[in-house]
Amino acid sequence: MSRQRSMEVIEQAEYVTIGELVRLTAVRYSTLKFYTEEGMLPFEQTEENLTRRYRRVESLERIAQIRRLREQKKTIPEIKEILGCGEL
Repeated sequence: MSRQRSMEVIEQAEYVTIGELVRLTAVRYSTLKFYTEEGMLPFEQTEENLTRRYRRVESLERIAQIRRLREQKKTIPEIKEILGCGEL
């Protein structure tokens, strides 16, 4: 198993893992995985490394936006429409 990066490194990184997003946002892993699977949280994946990589800044902004919409009692389909997420 790989070593965890320090928060200082994570906070400066261009790309982060889903586990690092959990540490940055305090959003549950299962929630972030759901957002990813629903196409609400974009990621990149290289051929040689199957780990999903998330752009840190864009992902933090997207998660904050989803949180605000959930606080407004928006449903997942409504949020997907607002975010411009089409069907996968």
